[in-house]
Order: sequence, then structure tokens, then C-alpha cells
Amino acid sequence: MLVVGCGAGSGASAGQPAAIASVHVTTTPTPSAEQSPEVSLPTTAPKPIAKVTPTATTTSKEVVEFRAIPFKKKTVTDGSLPKGEKTVRTSGVNGTRRLTYRVTFVNGVQTAKHLLRQEVAKQPRTQITAVGTKVDEPEQSSACDPNYSGCVPIASDVDCSGGSGNGPEYVEGPIQVIGTDKYRLDADHDGIACED
Repeated sequence: MLVVGCGAGSGASAGQPAAIASVHVTTTPTPSAEQSPEVSLPTTAPKPIAKVTPTATTTSKEVVEFRAIPFKKKTVTDGSLPKGEKTVRTSGVNGTRRLTYRVTFVNGVQTAKHLLRQEVAKQPRTQITAVGTKVDEPEQSSACDPNYSGCVPIASDVDCSGGSGNGPEYVEGPIQVIGTDKYRLDADHDGIACED
């Protein structure tokens, strides 16, 4: 604190008491930069906005699917059918296979599919096709005379069976003469031999 006083000769007249005036000056020491404490201002950080993450909903279920099993084809020969002719003896039918899956969904969207088991629900039926191998024989072989219908053997002589001829070969009628009646089997010449 600094005190300032005024003495005589300060302007007071002689014989008068001098007035003393006091002045009080208060000074606050200023700290140096090295002594100044750190001043921290209060800061208000913004609060982070919480993100709401939706909870994933996972579900699973068994799904059954059916798939066709193609039928097989088999060919067999048949001597009663003309050669090269084909006919289906047994129609082919596809079978059915049942497959069971475990399907997983996340929020309604399929994410996985695993095969649990498979089984044959219906056996396929094989288609069988017959192919003919029969070769048609000519109506008259080389041992038959082409002058007559049916088969009149070629021999030194042919007679109607049951007649008076002595053979050596016999034939039963009636027989149509389509060429020359070389064995004289058509007695009445009407084109039909061995009628009786």
C-alpha cells in the first residue's frame, strides 16, 4: 500500500494545521506467464446420436420338393412281328423323387438351403419297345410248283389224294390252277383242281 502525505508548504497558510490526505492504492500482482495457471474453459461436447440397429430375425423351416426321374427305354426283338416293325409293349412312366431341405431365412430373405434327405416316392416304369425280326416266307418255295396255288410239290407226277392216281406225290384240294395244269389235276378244266 502506498501512502502519500502533504506537509507544510504544500499550500497551507501559516499557523493552520496542515491537512493530511491519505490515498490507499491497492495493487494486485500480475503473475508472469510462467506462473499463470492453465485456464480451461468448460466445453460442451455434442452427444453422439445413438444408431438403432434392427434386430435380425432368423427363421428356418423344412421344404419338400418333387423332381421327376426319367424312365429308361429298352428294346426287345419279336419274331412274330415283321422285320423292322416296331411297337411299344409297355409305355414308359417317369418316377418321382422327394427331396427335403432345411431353408433358413433372415428377415424374410432366404439365406441358406441344405438337403436333409431324399427318397424315391414313385419308381419309374421302363418303356419296352419290340422290334420285329420275322422274314416273310414266299408263298411258294422252290419245292412248290408255281402253276398251282398253295404248294403242289414238284415231282415226276402228282395226283389228287383219294383219287385213282398212283403218285408218287399227292396233294389235297381244292387247288386253283394259275398256270399250266401239267399234272392234269383239273379234270373238268374249270380252273379248280382236286375238287372231289
